[in-house]
Amino acid sequence: MKASFSEIIKGDTPVLVNFFADWCGPCKSFAPTLKDVKGDLDDGVKVVKIDVDKNQTLAAQYQVKGVPTTILFKDGKQVWRQSGVLPKHELIQIIKSH
Repeated sequence: MKASFSEIIKGDTPVLVNFFADWCGPCKSFAPTLKDVKGDLDDGVKVVKIDVDKNQTLAAQYQVKGVPTTILFKDGKQVWRQSGVLPKHELIQIIKSH
């Protein structure tokens, strides 16, 4: 049974959600950064990728206007968001601050 998005973002562990599209160049260049962040923080963060073309309702619900948009959830609440790419060290710093 697949967990719903609302179930995934709840919990003590921060959840980093990356809204992306296959046709998006910056999204492709940001993907290795997200993988590195997950590798560095291991159990300290969940990383979830959402394809906006396949999940238009979810993208609209979170008012994603451009990709990549990354949103950090803690205890089911949005605590940070940004459109565009970030360096790995900045992203890790943001996650650790929450």
